[in-house]
Amino acid sequence: MCGICGYIGADSQDGHIHLSELNDALIHRGPDNKGLWYSEDQRVGLGHRRLSILDLSPQGHQPMQSASGRYTMTYNGELYNFRDIQAQLKSCGCSFNGSSDTEVILAAIEQWGLNASLGKFNGMFAAAVWDRKQEILYLFRDRLGVKPLYYQWAKGLLYFSSELTHAFAGLSSKEIDREALSLYFRFTYIPAPKTIYQGIHKLEPGMIVSISMDSAAKEAFEASMPYWEMESEIAKCISQRKATLDMEDSVDMVDRVLTKSIQQRMISDVPLGGFLSGGIDSSLVVSIMQKLSSRRVKTFTISFNDHQFNEGVYAKKIAQHLGTDHTEYMVTEYDALNLIPQIPSIYGEPFADSSQIPTFLLSKLTRKEVTVVLSGDGGDELFAGYSHYRRLQFYEKYLKYLPPSVFLLVSKFLFHPWMGPHTRKIVGESGYDTLFKAMRLMAGKHERRIPVFGYGNASLSEQLVIG
Repeated sequence: MCGICGYIGADSQDGHIHLSELNDALIHRGPDNKGLWYSEDQRVGLGHRRLSILDLSPQGHQPMQSASGRYTMTYNGELYNFRDIQAQLKSCGCSFNGSSDTEVILAAIEQWGLNASLGKFNGMFAAAVWDRKQEILYLFRDRLGVKPLYYQWAKGLLYFSSELTHAFAGLSSKEIDREALSLYFRFTYIPAPKTIYQGIHKLEPGMIVSISMDSAAKEAFEASMPYWEMESEIAKCISQRKATLDMEDSVDMVDRVLTKSIQQRMISDVPLGGFLSGGIDSSLVVSIMQKLSSRRVKTFTISFNDHQFNEGVYAKKIAQHLGTDHTEYMVTEYDALNLIPQIPSIYGEPFADSSQIPTFLLSKLTRKEVTVVLSGDGGDELFAGYSHYRRLQFYEKYLKYLPPSVFLLVSKFLFHPWMGPHTRKIVGESGYDTLFKAMRLMAGKHERRIPVFGYGNASLSEQLVIG
């Protein structure tokens, strides 16, 4: 990963003072190289911290300018289909000085425009592009929001950063956003566009925003629009889908898509490996990696002394079967406890995923041997592996004919302050939690229909309704 930051606004002196500090705060994201760029009038500044993956030469240095000098970009991420796009651009007469995907992105924007180019990009990224001709700064983020991007307004300037670092958060009053805190307790993380702080926001996935000098002075975007929306894309796929596929055709289709996806992600100029837990998702990813590789793939897993949670034995069996170059790290209770004080500086805001500790420890140990790793994260979301997907299917199948108002009334009764304790006593703690989530799901006509983990309690608005 790399780190990006920057500003736009009339007070060039204030922005100039802060940019170097913001960039230095991202050194852990990009220890290999750093760069700062300022427009001629100093009213726009872009910063970059580089973790070198593609094109390790100075030709990959950022911030980077396009061939004509019109566009300047700072970019964090990876464009998986950059070679395909580069071939299209070469057929249009474009030439390239280096081999980085950054240069391809800039050439695409110069050739086709930003909006058209985003429609062609397949990758994970967060970027800022300054258009010198139009005097517009564009911020955009990948379709699913894999790469983060934070922004805030301060004294007529827009600042942005890859992380909610102390330096970036320090530009504002750091007042806690109580609604964001409620969302955290409900979802165990804070969804975009909220952050834990008032006045600091996350750019939403699939969004592109533009800022001019005039709009920066008003502390507002010149324009804001989604370039990709999941619901409309799913609807389009369903409408174009052929008759129901049989199992064999379905498996073949998934195999082709996964193989192509993993092949694109294995393009790297630095050592690459894979996380292997022994579960279905990571085992499938690593098996395809090994099939595509001419050498033994380096795989890594983490194990625990507690056999109830230790998956190392399964990972070892998969590694032996596939013939990978496998490394297993044993993590002790001391390792986990020693990491806990560092968590606030690692994540910047509350984040309650229980896997964050072993994932960080594994990443830290793996970094000694490789720079890039592939994992099976996201498999349960894509293939409905979590139990709450099955619960949702059950709710929809048997309860869809009852209007949401019914569930709202029942919720008010069952979870009313004087009835709630009795409900909890009758159904038990686990049953109470399941019942609450079911009622919330079915009553939430205008909310997202799929719960995340459900460990959290009611949101502030729900507490008001239920209470």
